[in-house]
Amino acid sequence: MQTSASDGGEKSQQSLVFFDLETTGLGQSCEIVQLAAVSGGHSLNLYVIPRCRMQRGAAKVTGFRVHRQRLYLHRQLVLTNSLREVLVSFIAFLQMLGCPLVIGHNIRRFDCRLLARALDELDLKADFESAVSGCVDTLPLAREMLKELGLQSFRQENLVRELLGMNYKAHDALEDVRALQALYGVLQPTPDLISKHMFTLDTMENKLSAKSKVPCEPAVQRPLWEHFRQTVKVTESNEEEAAR
Repeated sequence: MQTSASDGGEKSQQSLVFFDLETTGLGQSCEIVQLAAVSGGHSLNLYVIPRCRMQRGAAKVTGFRVHRQRLYLHRQLVLTNSLREVLVSFIAFLQMLGCPLVIGHNIRRFDCRLLARALDELDLKADFESAVSGCVDTLPLAREMLKELGLQSFRQENLVRELLGMNYKAHDALEDVRALQALYGVLQPTPDLISKHMFTLDTMENKLSAKSKVPCEPAVQRPLWEHFRQTVKVTESNEEEAAR
């Protein structure tokens, strides 16, 4: 479990969860396709068959394609769950980590708005909010911390390349959150700065309305727990290293 540092330099009990979505596009009506989260050596990675078509640009960047109600990633079939099952599993993951701080890159303007809309649609918002202590967007955080470096781009891929000296498979939610966790360890923002950039789903500006969405369709996929080991991966970091 990853924890944040207190003012005295000691480790507090505040858990950190790094979170990302892959979606059908960049518009307000796009749908979730992949949700991933990591906290230290614990990870979660889930897929959803979206109810709208993948936009051509998003499909090209992410490698996702839907054919005959099946989801493919780089031409490989992936196991999927209903949106409700994915969100319930994410909330359970957060609860397991003890009211963590949810951290992501550009999540205030994009990911958290889509998440809030989906949670509202499925009446899960209260469950999510009771499971977290707040959210922090590393995009404005990095802009404030690194403004003296004169960086041309604060995209996550660029920050990882500039600060960690590495490239990674971007636009895969699991790889994105793993890279962000490493990046955050280098940034090491102070508690005051974290507090300054903290927000909740209710305090986001221009929050998207759940009423604009079509009703949720009944799930036709297998229940989540039927293939739990294939879709939800909660592992220790040393086990991940041994498997590589």
